[in-house]
Amino acid sequence: MNMNPYVLLADPCGSSSGSAISVAANMAAVSLGTETDGSILCPSSSNSVVGIKPTVGLTSREGVVPITQRQDTIGPIYKTVANAVYVLDAIVGVNHNDKATREASKYIPLGGYIQFLKPSGLKGKRLGKVKDPFFTDIKEPGIVRAFEHHFQTLRQEGAVLVDNVKIVSIYAIMNPFVSGEEKAMDADLKLDLNKYFEGLVVSPVRTLADVIEFNNKFAKLRRIGEVEVVSPGYEFTTVLAIGGYPGINVPAGYDSNGVPFGICFGGFKGT
Repeated sequence: MNMNPYVLLADPCGSSSGSAISVAANMAAVSLGTETDGSILCPSSSNSVVGIKPTVGLTSREGVVPITQRQDTIGPIYKTVANAVYVLDAIVGVNHNDKATREASKYIPLGGYIQFLKPSGLKGKRLGKVKDPFFTDIKEPGIVRAFEHHFQTLRQEGAVLVDNVKIVSIYAIMNPFVSGEEKAMDADLKLDLNKYFEGLVVSPVRTLADVIEFNNKFAKLRRIGEVEVVSPGYEFTTVLAIGGYPGINVPAGYDSNGVPFGICFGGFKGT
């Protein structure tokens, strides 16, 4: 069971929580996480580290247990944005066993992403704030003040903040059963997982049917738990996931119980 290093009883969030925890607790300098919908950005937010979810295909998924090739991606988790970008530069590129990397390679800038780490990087950038529904339900005054402070800092550094940006059908998009994300992932999982098993060199498990048979045989060994956490730092992940868009979580503060929360930035395909 993974535990939040800041508040042990707080949910560390997401299937890549171990990757975020290891960095937050100084057990590792850097780690990699995998994300289908929130599994890098959510634990990064909850454990006060930086997590980058790259554009789908920018990093190879070969060897990663898949959920859906439409959304699966791999990204770095580090304590600083700069070092996370250095790792990102090291892992992007074409892998001929992952055809998505060939299409996405056109986005990789000559000279890498490190060149964009500059003090004036925010000047002229237009950042849209999707107030509804992500900021309308924040109740804790401390969190509200923290984000007001961060927004002011962004403005001071030259960014243009556009208030009340609206995303068409946002509530439908955020509901995986309405958007169709849940059904699409279920369908893709069966195909992508079988393909993954076929590619293993040595394994007694060769198909999804083998996994189901194993789980039924050893049902008592399974322990399933699901906890849902709400934070402005990662709620936007579903929008990014369905579109295959990139995102980055940056630590933003701590709530009244000392639990970390982050701020999430989403971008266009290519980063």
